[in-house]
Amino acid sequence: MLEISDKRGRATLFRERLAAGMTLSGTSRAALARAIGIDRSTISQILSAEDGRMPGAHVVAGAAQTLGVSADWLLGLTDRPEQAGELLATTLSISETGRATEVDDQIFRWHEEAAGYKIRHVPATLPDMLKTTALMDWEYRATFNETPHQAIARAEARRDWMRSTRCDYEIALPFHELAALSEGSGYYFGLDADTRREQFDWFLDAYDELYPTLRVFVFDARRVFSAPLTVFGPKIAAIYLGRYNIAFRDRDRVQALTRHFDWLIRESLSSARQVPVLLKDLRGKVA
Repeated sequence: MLEISDKRGRATLFRERLAAGMTLSGTSRAALARAIGIDRSTISQILSAEDGRMPGAHVVAGAAQTLGVSADWLLGLTDRPEQAGELLATTLSISETGRATEVDDQIFRWHEEAAGYKIRHVPATLPDMLKTTALMDWEYRATFNETPHQAIARAEARRDWMRSTRCDYEIALPFHELAALSEGSGYYFGLDADTRREQFDWFLDAYDELYPTLRVFVFDARRVFSAPLTVFGPKIAAIYLGRYNIAFRDRDRVQALTRHFDWLIRESLSSARQVPVLLKDLRGKVA
């Protein structure tokens, strides 16, 4: 927001932005006057460099509505010209996760949009790109949204992308997720021991291949907590709610979720370099 020191300075800014809005929208003085319900001479007077007065609220509101900009922008209270509804639509979107493949396509487009930036991710379970074929076959067998074959192909494409990308990729995992995999409890109840051992081995091999482009941190969810989310560089941040994804594009919210992720990293139980030691220890405890 610009700092306006006096009333005349604010009137000058209003005049400049009103003229710019008229030019961008192709609105003439006569058309603007008719839309607001005032004389054309009044618009000419407002646009005059010699007039240092601010128009009334009804003129400001009418001009904003006619030109498709916000009254706050005309008055110099914001640098964003969009009206409130349009601004919300461009900075916040809520999408229903009706079909997993469509949702993943959207998420992958966000990954591509953030090429060259660091991506920060808190998955709901183990990240698909680090899962074995056997685990995904067991996991997706019961879903109607996606077949195991689709899920496996999607994970392989994501790993290929990771190998070729210029992005740094950080993943924060709660310790209880890995412990449940080791024990065959919670989400992994009913998954046989051989598949769980194979999963730890695959995780270790993939991590060895992708590190340090990929870095995993493990945190204690009894001390710190996070919903599943991804921060795509400085551009987009998405929170996953099961049926819905909430995506933010405005700088303040993206930065807030970035700070949240960095807090998880600061409070993590192990550094990214120490994660293989933790994985080997849990693999050895698979019953």
